[in-house]
Amino acid sequence: MYRKILVAYNGTPESRFALNECIRLAPGTSAEIHLVVVVTPPPYLLVGEYAAAAVLSVEEGLAAEKQKMEQEIAAGHALLAAAGLSVVDHLEVGEPVDIIQDLSHRLGVELVIVGHSRHKPFALRWWRGSMDALLVEKIRCSLLVAADPLRAS
Repeated sequence: MYRKILVAYNGTPESRFALNECIRLAPGTSAEIHLVVVVTPPPYLLVGEYAAAAVLSVEEGLAAEKQKMEQEIAAGHALLAAAGLSVVDHLEVGEPVDIIQDLSHRLGVELVIVGHSRHKPFALRWWRGSMDALLVEKIRCSLLVAADPLRAS
């Protein structure tokens, strides 16, 4: 049985599959479930004298996204806790692959669970890194890719 599980969640139906898979595994109350929501900052646009305005706009957008993701992490936490799981929340800012890699190593995670949509092109899956780095190549533990069981590829 896995003792430390990291579940990546971003509020999408695909990431909800990851929450449901974690519940289906029934790791019990002794397992630590780490729920991570990653806010990806928009790229900075620096155009001469408009740099300050662009940075301010980016910061406002990032604050709004963080607020939205705080609601998502609360919803994901509630779903896992209702299933009797012990959940630790992590709201992080950065690239999802890098954050998941760092947390999984730092926390000694044995299993990472991510959601997946079969109807989106491979290049658009959110758990791919910005430089085409695959999560499976970056983590040292097992990876469970949860998908909609009712939708065939």
